[in-house]
Amino acid sequence: MTIDRRSWLGGAAAMAAGLGATPVPAAARTRRRGANDRVNLAVIGAGGMGASNMANLTSQNIVAMCDVDLAHVAKSVSDPKRAALKAAYDKAEKYSDYRRMLDTRKDLDAVVIAAPDHHHAVAAKWAMQRGLHVYVQKPLTYTVREGRVLAGLARDNAKLVTQMGNQGHSGDDGRRAVEILRGGAIGRVREVQVWTNRPIWPQGVARPDAVAAPASLDWEAWRGPAPVDWGYNPMYAHFNWRGWAPFGTGALGDMGAHLVDFPVWALELGLPTRVETRHSVWGSPKNPGDGSYPLATVTYFDFGNAKGGPIRMTWYDGGLMPPTPLGMPAGARMDPGGGVLYIGDQGMLMHETYGEKPTLIGDGVAERAQAVAQTLPRIQGGMGGHEMNWIRAIRGQEAISSPFATAVPLTETMLLGVVALKAGQPIDYDGAASRVTNVADANRYLDREYRKGWEL
Repeated sequence: MTIDRRSWLGGAAAMAAGLGATPVPAAARTRRRGANDRVNLAVIGAGGMGASNMANLTSQNIVAMCDVDLAHVAKSVSDPKRAALKAAYDKAEKYSDYRRMLDTRKDLDAVVIAAPDHHHAVAAKWAMQRGLHVYVQKPLTYTVREGRVLAGLARDNAKLVTQMGNQGHSGDDGRRAVEILRGGAIGRVREVQVWTNRPIWPQGVARPDAVAAPASLDWEAWRGPAPVDWGYNPMYAHFNWRGWAPFGTGALGDMGAHLVDFPVWALELGLPTRVETRHSVWGSPKNPGDGSYPLATVTYFDFGNAKGGPIRMTWYDGGLMPPTPLGMPAGARMDPGGGVLYIGDQGMLMHETYGEKPTLIGDGVAERAQAVAQTLPRIQGGMGGHEMNWIRAIRGQEAISSPFATAVPLTETMLLGVVALKAGQPIDYDGAASRVTNVADANRYLDREYRKGWEL
């Protein structure tokens, strides 16, 4: 049985209700913003990727910022090219705990969430319950259950404009690739190969000893919902948390929102029905599985309910790549940084990580692709306009590019690869019920524990 989006959202809402999702409080109000209104913004995780997001939003009112290390934020905006962002940050009210910020500031319209993965869903839920539009960095959530909760909140509060930070979804090249694939230029697709050079941070390593945290860092706020108390180490903050199981979701979680996005979107795959992850050492020989994701994995996703029939998608990370396809055009190459290869019965299509540079492979494919009409709207500013697309959608000027209705099933697909990794064996998945059917113990990996005071 094919799970269409309406059925999936209904199931997501039911699951969210059953697992503690609550509606927006009666006192919360989502303010209407007109075409000429500036949106009052806050950011959670103001350095790193958050600074990059906010640099594209300086035309709005940045009234508050939350970060656990303001010295780190200062470095992020020290580049003279970010002078407008620095000026906005200097004026914004500062917080280290987003719970306090969201309960204190009554003038907010919207929040950008760019903290580490383990904070995403908790921060987003707090914001949405207070009637605030949310832009959440990828991966949208740390667990499958969290995604279902956010999907239910978004469905039940339709005035909220939601966006995940997978900017390739707004790119012209990626949208053209989707049109070509749907237009049948390479025929029927039964196999998809996806690869990335991530991780570019430590993985497959032993857990380090705790050391003193920098004076500028609020380590307890950084830990947030994570139930483990390992103590601070620079191997965790500010960037390398991606490789540690209590805080991040590894290479698949980090880059799947960009790479897996296009096959899920173009081929209308639905949710996978079977997932298996093969991998290098899980942790280290001394501490196998002790927190650090493998250095390299290969994950097989079988979509038995895909719209066009069963499809297998294979994911490679850690620098592993699929074989070079036969018939590559002269001068073309597989980008070692990442890409997607679609194998059809009448040719192939390949593109880079964010959907860029679609390459057509095979006799007659280019001619068939040229005849495919444009069917998807183009986003003003393309990939670089992803943040402002969210603002324009809040103002009612443009349709949102990657709302939670799109982002949650994509995120769930990616995270099922992590579930299979943790399960240590292939998993069969019932997407309608959100349940692993063949390994009962694996269902615990669809959820997680939360530290007291930071529950979802």
